[in-house]
Amino acid sequence: MQSLPLIVSLVVAAFVVPPLVRALRDQGFVTKNYRRAQLPFPTGVAIPLAAMLALIPLALVQELADVDVFKPAAYPAVTYVLGVALLGLADDFIGSGLFSAVRLERPVPPTPRGWRGHARAILGGGFSTGAAKAAGSLGLALFALSGENRSAEEYLVGAGVLVLATNLFNLLDLRPGRSAKALLILGAALSVGAWSPDGLWTVGLFLGPVLVLLPFDLRERGMLGDTGSNAIGAVAGLWLVATLSTTGQAIALAVMAVVTVYGEFRSISALIERTPGLRQLDSLGRIQHA
Repeated sequence: MQSLPLIVSLVVAAFVVPPLVRALRDQGFVTKNYRRAQLPFPTGVAIPLAAMLALIPLALVQELADVDVFKPAAYPAVTYVLGVALLGLADDFIGSGLFSAVRLERPVPPTPRGWRGHARAILGGGFSTGAAKAAGSLGLALFALSGENRSAEEYLVGAGVLVLATNLFNLLDLRPGRSAKALLILGAALSVGAWSPDGLWTVGLFLGPVLVLLPFDLRERGMLGDTGSNAIGAVAGLWLVATLSTTGQAIALAVMAVVTVYGEFRSISALIERTPGLRQLDSLGRIQHA
């Protein structure tokens, strides 16, 4: 029965995603992607929305049928994913400046990018949704992993994994389908390596909407936004924490830190483009433009 959250969320998302994408487009919530094509945005809001709708039948079955539907780790997972999705939504609507110039019909100041840009904004007396998102993610991670009798090392390393994974998948989400494909590859590697589906069942409630959104993202029928990439990164971090030992998490934390620092000074997209294998995998399923 622990596969039920994945199945139910997949079905719910199949009903929710198409009309949601149409509603975003029809109501003018659109933005330009890397090709300057106007796309509905942020379609990633479907991840928390579909998950919350799926909780209605799932929670009823859990309580009234006395069936173990959720793994214990799924409860803090819901807190963390919904929380960082909300932080991403704030960044999409407040920090991006994508809508204000249209609605206010006047220029808006450029939004800060990268850790250095956010730091400069704060030191200059401004407000940075990116910095608020990073701090909020840390608070959510520390809360989500608290009260589980972890050692100090397990607790701090786990929280670091959650925060860095959330940020890293945000950095990756610069091309259609990239963040979701990275999540699926990571999840498959973790499940096969551990020879256990425990991590999959922990994040199954959110994996269903990600799977439904993937073809929309790949075919450029919508953009996830920070709402979606944050949620996907949160799922990745939770999958890592649920599957790996503390040593494994520490290794993952170090790798993600290196990639994050690289992304601050260099283009991850350019690195992928010039790396055989990664380039083909990254473009798999994506619309090819002349």
